[in-house]
Amino acid sequence: MARHAAGPLRVSPTPTRDEILAYIKDSPGRITSRDVARAFRLRGPARESLKRLLRDLEHDGFLERSGGRLEPTDGRLPDVAVLEIAEIDIDGDLWCRPETWQGEAQPPRILLVPDRRRTHVAALGIGDRVLARLTETSEHFEARVMRVIGTAPDQIIGVYDLVGGQGRVRSTQARRGTDCAVSGADSMGAAPGDLVMADVLPARRAGLRQARVRECLGAMDSPKSLSLIAIHSHGIPTEFGAEALAQAELANVPPLGQRTDLRALPLVTIDPEDARDFDDAVWARADPDADNPDGWEIVVAIADVTSAVSAGGPLDSEARERGNSVYLPDRVVPMLPEVLSAGVCSLRPGEERACLAARMWIDGDGTILRHRFERALMRSAARLTYRQAQDAVEGRGDAVPEALVGEVIGPLYGAFAALDRARRRRQPLEIDLPERCIRFDEDGTILAIDQRESLDSHRLVEAFMIAANVCAAETLSQARTPCMYRVHGAPERDSVAALRDFLETLDMRIPRGQTLRPEHFNTVLRAAKGTAHEHLVNQVALRAQAQAVYSPDNAGHFGLALKKYAHFTSPIRRYADLLVHRALIATNKLGVDGNIVSLEDLRDTGEAISAAERRGMAVERDALDRFTTAFMADRVGATFAGRISGVTRFGLFVTLDESGADGLVPARMLGERFRLDTGRHALIGERSGTIYRLGDALEVRLAEADPLTGRLRLDLVAVPGGLAVRPKGHRPPRRSKKSAAHRRARS
Repeated sequence: MARHAAGPLRVSPTPTRDEILAYIKDSPGRITSRDVARAFRLRGPARESLKRLLRDLEHDGFLERSGGRLEPTDGRLPDVAVLEIAEIDIDGDLWCRPETWQGEAQPPRILLVPDRRRTHVAALGIGDRVLARLTETSEHFEARVMRVIGTAPDQIIGVYDLVGGQGRVRSTQARRGTDCAVSGADSMGAAPGDLVMADVLPARRAGLRQARVRECLGAMDSPKSLSLIAIHSHGIPTEFGAEALAQAELANVPPLGQRTDLRALPLVTIDPEDARDFDDAVWARADPDADNPDGWEIVVAIADVTSAVSAGGPLDSEARERGNSVYLPDRVVPMLPEVLSAGVCSLRPGEERACLAARMWIDGDGTILRHRFERALMRSAARLTYRQAQDAVEGRGDAVPEALVGEVIGPLYGAFAALDRARRRRQPLEIDLPERCIRFDEDGTILAIDQRESLDSHRLVEAFMIAANVCAAETLSQARTPCMYRVHGAPERDSVAALRDFLETLDMRIPRGQTLRPEHFNTVLRAAKGTAHEHLVNQVALRAQAQAVYSPDNAGHFGLALKKYAHFTSPIRRYADLLVHRALIATNKLGVDGNIVSLEDLRDTGEAISAAERRGMAVERDALDRFTTAFMADRVGATFAGRISGVTRFGLFVTLDESGADGLVPARMLGERFRLDTGRHALIGERSGTIYRLGDALEVRLAEADPLTGRLRLDLVAVPGGLAVRPKGHRPPRRSKKSAAHRRARS
């Protein structure tokens, strides 16, 4: 007797995966592939296609077979699956997610573990796809790579060379790694040693991939090549369209009109020595109001970019795409064309410029009593560097006129002292990590890698900017105007738990059972100050924090301990600030070029510019690492002091004390097999019990420095004071004669 399909009859000559899954789920009882074919009226070749679809669904973990019957898995993971690498954690371990996931809950986190017989996971990175075999442990799933999946990149940036008369391009991306062959006709005249951008041609059946040179970027040994590699590797836009450039050329400084006249106010800019775009100027005086003794009046004037970049125009579209300017050791990739960023919109000394000013009144304890926003015309009285401002207030040097010191610099520091009192009461997060600074000579050759100095002048400007940003957020919030907030959430529970467990190994504590605030982290940071663990504790505390994002959904700023915060002070280099300016202008009726964006559009834009910010940060780190590697290249063989900054199954990441450079000591160079103790952030020798823990001091030898990929490889020389201690109660495993004989046979 013919068996009828369990579900309703469908008519679909080519059912989709979703249709097949929906049919199986909607059908009562268990059904077979024959039932599915009958339901969709599939015959002949269509049935073969159905078989392939069912096999794919089974392979991807959506279906399972039992006695020929098909059952939906409801999101359970299969034994073998395609995974995408989604995260690299504090220890450098790779965590994956299923490429396809059917369950209603969040997909499980899957740890990618090394398999000595197959692909080494150290060569993989975020976004890579692998076919892996899965096993479930008591804590999580683990995956072992069977093979790496993915197509070759459409473009590569690399160094052109000749090998046996044949052109080759060696990629700068270590994990992409393979060479491409280039025929003579496709070389575009590139010479050996040139840095090139090349298009990868369709793959051949055998041999090297073929590529065609698109652009010669200059000699690889040129100082500028390292930034170019980072820029092109991350897809940073560097050229503006013709329409955007034409609009920028038409921009000019608007007349005074209805603007407030601030040209007589001695506003000054305070920036790094090599700054070219000046988008904020500051001024302060003691408040003359007798009802506010010890209080201050402050003006923070910000470049009025809105007057030059109209909402929805070509310049605006390109600025949104970039999201922010990218600052590299030797150059800036600007968000706006240079004619604006370093010209018409830049608050250059002695030149009239349009601005949007936040005027604030604070009391002697730094509390903001009231504020207002003004659209104005200003003329900067001076362009100061951080060092000049600091020297002036401390009575050193003569770069700043004496009148300016007394009338401008002194009051600025007085108002800063009040704002700093408010900051100390608020207790924002006080993570203190050194920042690397590369010094060049006139030819672009690296002279030194220094630690950027930290001055009160830096903190002064930061305090003034934070106050103005708070006022911008409060103004828009009170008016119920949609606003692009800067949101920094509290750390995730799992991150805090991991941090807490680690700190307890150092005899440090973070409170349990209460809502954490920045001051709880600060207590630990202060306890670590001056100890051997100071840098480590700051680093681990930073890694535990959430990623700050742009969003119209205000959730406060955990790190700054503020309930409302929006970026307002850098519209030349951040698109979020430009949106806040337009909203303030519209809300306060300060001009016709204001603009209020809908919540839905703000959410989309927030996600886009948050991603652009992360991309920019990755480029900056990449370029800094490449410059550092180039600086270290002629010191191969030298020994350095350093500390372990990352612990992974495949080795130890070590940060060198002298330069801040990061390098890898591969696990295979440690002399025995080590296991990873994730709770202690340590590698433990299975035979000797030797422990290498996050933060431990080491002496290492530089074995390899490759500026092309930005990688340093290190060899372990010694642990100061001898080997790390063996864990209490540890006994090396005994090896039987049989196992020893077995090993000899295998060798």
